Amino acid sequence: MLENLAAVLHGVGDLRVQPHAAPSPGPHDVVVEIRSVGICGSDVHYYEHGRIGDFVVRAPMVLGHESSGVVVSRGASARRLEEGARVALEPGVPCGRCRECRHGRYNLCPDVVFFATPPVDGALARYVAINEQFAHPVPDSLSDDAAALVEPLSVGVWANRKARVGVGSRVLVTGAGPIGVLAAQVARASGAAFVGIVDISSERLAAAERFGFSAVVDGRSTVDFSDLSPDVLLECTGAVSVVRAGIRALRPAGTAVLVGMGADTDPPLPVGYIQSRELTVTGTFRYANTYPEAIELAASGRVELDSLVGVRLPLEETEAALRMGHTDPSVLKTIVAVGTG
Repeated sequence: MLENLAAVLHGVGDLRVQPHAAPSPGPHDVVVEIRSVGICGSDVHYYEHGRIGDFVVRAPMVLGHESSGVVVSRGASARRLEEGARVALEPGVPCGRCRECRHGRYNLCPDVVFFATPPVDGALARYVAINEQFAHPVPDSLSDDAAALVEPLSVGVWANRKARVGVGSRVLVTGAGPIGVLAAQVARASGAAFVGIVDISSERLAAAERFGFSAVVDGRSTVDFSDLSPDVLLECTGAVSVVRAGIRALRPAGTAVLVGMGADTDPPLPVGYIQSRELTVTGTFRYANTYPEAIELAASGRVELDSLVGVRLPLEETEAALRMGHTDPSVLKTIVAVGTG
């Protein structure tokens, strides 16, 4: 293996691409040579603020959790994947023993080890080790970039599952960032009769137009979405005013799934409205058992992933990738190309 370079965050605004310790795989791990890593809002937040809520960067940490690569070696007991297998990495490895894991809700495991969540190193490195059960094979029809974006696609899959989106659903997605666009694509692939998406950014609205949704709504010109008559809200902004407006737009007995996390972790909700219309309001936290479905959606072409990518930069330019949201707001998704085949 080559020297293991990585993009290491040392503090707020202090990112260094530097040599990093080679991964030491456990008996059930595989070592993956990373090809592509998507830049997520959480990476940017750690870079700009050094923390997300109670998760604080107190020691140097490798960023990145949306990743794909190629298996280059295996632990002594790893048998699931052959060397050379192309994989999408599911970045959270749960304990497998707690109550939540035993009930299949491993995304809620209190001891999950999740890439690029302090103090765990992430995937913006030449090589990483991961439990083989969380390295998912991808077909050759998926590019390295698309394989990396199976991670945010899984967020959209999980949100749609929680909402029970199906044939005939009318879905409103608030927020036209990568997660919102992917959630909207999954809703359409699930048989929704109507999929509308709302944002206030002209750049993101223009990007959403390319996907051919039923409606792309400029939230700057309206705060009342009830005319869209949704029975499902997939809320991907976390903004209190948008959450409230989206809930108020729902038909009676509708379902709101809160995906986005805002600065206010305890926002007021229109409780009387929720009660009188018998609405269901639930949250999501990451995902569980979604990767096979997400990979199939992408491989079948029912969800577009490559078209989200606006810029690809090498590992040495990771800092520029983290700043892309400020330097070019029209870019929906930035990929760091760590390696090539």
